Amino acid sequence: MLVAALAVFSSFGGGKADTKSALDAVLEQPFGRLWLGLIGLGLLGFVAWRLAQSIANADNHDHSVKSYLIRAALLGSAATYMGLAVYAFQESFGFGSGGDGGEKGLAAWAMSQPFGRFLAGAIGVGLVVGGAVTALKGITRRFERYLTLGQSRPLLLVCVYGLVSRGIVGIFFCYAAFTIDPGQAGSISDALAFVRQLPFGAVLYLVVAIGLAAFGIYNLVEARYRTVSTPKLSMVLGTGRISQLRSN
Repeated sequence: MLVAALAVFSSFGGGKADTKSALDAVLEQPFGRLWLGLIGLGLLGFVAWRLAQSIANADNHDHSVKSYLIRAALLGSAATYMGLAVYAFQESFGFGSGGDGGEKGLAAWAMSQPFGRFLAGAIGVGLVVGGAVTALKGITRRFERYLTLGQSRPLLLVCVYGLVSRGIVGIFFCYAAFTIDPGQAGSISDALAFVRQLPFGAVLYLVVAIGLAAFGIYNLVEARYRTVSTPKLSMVLGTGRISQLRSN
């Protein structure tokens, strides 16, 4: 939601709208370091949730190829948000390295490796697929299987709008794969800048920026109404390991 606010204000006064800039904006507020540290802890909690979904299979996916791809994407999300958490703690404790977290840092790292452009291209494809899946989850309302919203239609519409908007922004992250300078690759602000260059870009920019706020609301809704199924121990450790534990 901070990123969305920065995006809306940047459409009038300039500036960047990405996760790093949002954390920097928090740092500039009264008790900024304290707030940033609390956000870092929250990000670690989100990383733990993504690990529970991907490694521990908290959503009880089956053993199909599609399910493993979904879990792999969730594991990649955990890595991304771990980068943001590290950045938040660095700035909170006053020893920030000036580096980047999130998608931008991932793209910069990829571009600096041997065959970096091809590696960044593969990451870009993953981000496109992830964005498309996110948007599709909103359009088809598949997210409802994990939420207990009841008959709250306004919340439902906000969730759909947020997921589709975040999916569109995720698709534009593939811009990083074709950016030669890794210092300019792969942030939300790059994706929004691309949107602004399209026909009727100013209107589209504002629609997507507000959509990011809706995505923030969706995450708050999910935090409150998410149905969490405890993963079976056998799915995490394997039946052989469980038998060994029982015998011990």
